Amino acid sequence: MLFPTIDFAVFFLVVFTVSWLLRPHKIAWRWFILAASFVFYGWWDWNYLLLLFLSIGINWFFGWAVFRALTPEGERTDASRWIVRIAVIVNLGILGYFKYVDFFLSTITEKMRSIGISVDAPLLNVILPIGISFFTFQAISYVIDIGRGEWRKPLNFLDFGVYLSFFAHLVAGPIVRASEFAPQLEEQPDPRYVRSGEAFMLIFRGMFKKVVVSSFLATQIVDPVFANPDGYGSLAVLLAIYAYAIQIYSDFSGYTDIAIGIALLLGIRFPQNFDSPYIALSLQDFWNRWHMTLSRWLRDYLYIPLGGNRGSKAMMYRNLFLVMIIGGLWHGANWTFVAWGAIHGGYLVAERIVRAKWKGHELGLPPLLVKSMQWFLVFNVVCLAWVFFRAQSIDGAFTLLGRLFASGGSSAGVSLLLIIVIVASVASQFVPPRIPQKAEVWFATWAPALQIAALAGGLVLIDALGPEGIAPFIYFQF
Repeated sequence: MLFPTIDFAVFFLVVFTVSWLLRPHKIAWRWFILAASFVFYGWWDWNYLLLLFLSIGINWFFGWAVFRALTPEGERTDASRWIVRIAVIVNLGILGYFKYVDFFLSTITEKMRSIGISVDAPLLNVILPIGISFFTFQAISYVIDIGRGEWRKPLNFLDFGVYLSFFAHLVAGPIVRASEFAPQLEEQPDPRYVRSGEAFMLIFRGMFKKVVVSSFLATQIVDPVFANPDGYGSLAVLLAIYAYAIQIYSDFSGYTDIAIGIALLLGIRFPQNFDSPYIALSLQDFWNRWHMTLSRWLRDYLYIPLGGNRGSKAMMYRNLFLVMIIGGLWHGANWTFVAWGAIHGGYLVAERIVRAKWKGHELGLPPLLVKSMQWFLVFNVVCLAWVFFRAQSIDGAFTLLGRLFASGGSSAGVSLLLIIVIVASVASQFVPPRIPQKAEVWFATWAPALQIAALAGGLVLIDALGPEGIAPFIYFQF
């Protein structure tokens, strides 16, 4: 069930109405949201529901067991540490089976064949359940937080089920922590004070990004060029690389905008997930702005436990590089994602080395020129990494990059409109936040009926501008 569809519109209209009718009755409301979330997830494939229920059940049990193993003062014990480790292993085992088993089997088979050992290992052809990476990371964070003594008591089964399965963020985030979500279950929001203006603006913006911008760039140049790079010239390839950077941002941040807006209409607040990432002047700043909930998850549950900034610089660089490799693998079972993580990890390490070496030194250049050079370098490194992220194979990525320096080839897809969309999409991120915030405040002063009419009109316009049929969001595959 995709957000930009009639099916979801009908589903959400029912959920919105019944949810606010039941909100004064906390238990009934929780059961309804849980049931609605299971319907939403089962719409993709009813077979997924068993996995989701299993994840809810085992992680609720692990959370309860860890809490019982803590001291009365909430201090960790050897038993609590072991239960946390087992919980992490079980969760990663489930994720690994569904996401990586065929990848590792095929890799091992290829390696053995390369040394002359004939092997015909059958692939399991495991179907990847939508959203498994997201709700698995949420479950792990919950168990670890309890193990750290950050909870006075674990969630009951119903509350944990609602937290892990809530449909607005179930399949592609944001990655919400239980400490952010669970307290809101106890609140009693007044529907008269729902931030509908902000929610409608977010939904409209997200739909526009996905249906108009992302779809246009995909069909106009990204998909054709990445499918057959040898047939295109250097200009088309360069624009396809930049276009994909905009496409994946528009697609993923568009989904996040819609998810946050939908949650707001139900009285639930999600953390911010994007903050104009393409204005970053360093790769570290890029990761403070891109997929922010994943960045902080990797920091708090992987980078810091590995040692973080503690210890020698070599250990810090190792931790940083390793985290980015794992972050790449989290996205998918392909060496292209490892390469994507390695590019980010390598540049982050190089960035820290250069920063430490040049600390206190001035280049003697105008500040604006220095910032422009920093932006240009970071943006192009990010775009380079996106090539590997989008390519089907390492060879395919290098083939496409090689076409940047080749003569001849088609310029099909290159147009003034394409260039305008790419430039405008990047430039829009430099707009000061106070400007859209003022627009949201102004829109919030409208009567609810006018807000709904404006949103409906905007969605009709988006439908007219968008293509026939909408492809699934890119991050659904992760």
